[in-house]
Amino acid sequence: MLTISVDLMGGDHDPQVRLLACQRFLDRHAHAQILLIGREEALHGWRHARANFVHASEVIEMDDPLEVALRRKKNSSMRICIEQVKSAQAQVAVSAGNTGALMAISRYVLKTLDGIDRPAIAGQMPNVSGGVTTMLDLGANVDCTPEHLLQFAVMGSALVSVLQDKPNPSVGLLNIGEEVIKGNEMIKKTAELLRAAALSGDLNFVGNVEGNDIFKGTTDIVVCDGFVGNVALKTCEGLAWMVGSLLKQGFEKNIFTRMAYLISSPVLAGFKRRVDHRRHNGAALLGLQGLVFKSHGSADALAFETALNRAYEAAEHGLLDRVHERIARALPLLQSTTSANSPDESSELDPLFKADLGLS
Repeated sequence: MLTISVDLMGGDHDPQVRLLACQRFLDRHAHAQILLIGREEALHGWRHARANFVHASEVIEMDDPLEVALRRKKNSSMRICIEQVKSAQAQVAVSAGNTGALMAISRYVLKTLDGIDRPAIAGQMPNVSGGVTTMLDLGANVDCTPEHLLQFAVMGSALVSVLQDKPNPSVGLLNIGEEVIKGNEMIKKTAELLRAAALSGDLNFVGNVEGNDIFKGTTDIVVCDGFVGNVALKTCEGLAWMVGSLLKQGFEKNIFTRMAYLISSPVLAGFKRRVDHRRHNGAALLGLQGLVFKSHGSADALAFETALNRAYEAAEHGLLDRVHERIARALPLLQSTTSANSPDESSELDPLFKADLGLS
């Protein structure tokens, strides 16, 4: 049995939404079991033969400051959920809770892999080729150095090589143009590091890419800082919402718009399904000594089930070990760029990362 630890309390919606997703997931996966972490009253009598419950007296709210989440709520459902992975009671953890809190707690409890300063959130965007483009970081690290983006590229390559069975996935650096001279100094320095990694055989770096390349599928992986990545993610979600809104309105203003609606609605419906963020929910927190997946906070039952599916697939394919192997091969490169401020086992969070998360 493969065990998934689920933060029952994390997210914008009532826990019943996540329970419904867990029910559907377990019904479709006979070799999976779930550890539900939260308050017992949230179950409302829900039971399943392959689901066990672990009590947590505290809940990290979506607007809780990081100081509270990390240092004061030590019996939160999110923290206990992550600790199940640390203690090997579960192979992977899934939470729809506060992103900053999940990142900080995961890093503090699980620690990062050798050669990695910061974990990154890696998600998938649909592209016109019918596949997906893996993008990172999607919001964990707002302020990044070139060295961080190099680490993201190595971790993203490891993820894609495992989940998409591509031994040498292509990597693009998100920029305002393809030319080498484009971009700010941080991007130019990052490009230099990525080109050096390509020459040494550690990466398949193909150069700069632009925003539209994400959806063209120009490269398997697109690397950027968390600020830009999160904006791109929300733009994609907004596009899906816009198409859905147009379908709902039905263009029913006059006979001509009704005719246009009848002709275009099948295409728009297919497009809406293709870019529906619920069907691409579930982003891996890469760089940790344990598997953690982040679900969208507003995930409905379909979206949360998708996140559970992604987490299950990652654990089933031995993602953690295979990512570790890939990073180990690139360790000489990464160690040459790892921040001197990277925390050791006894410390909490490095100063830059704390500032990024809003901690004092």
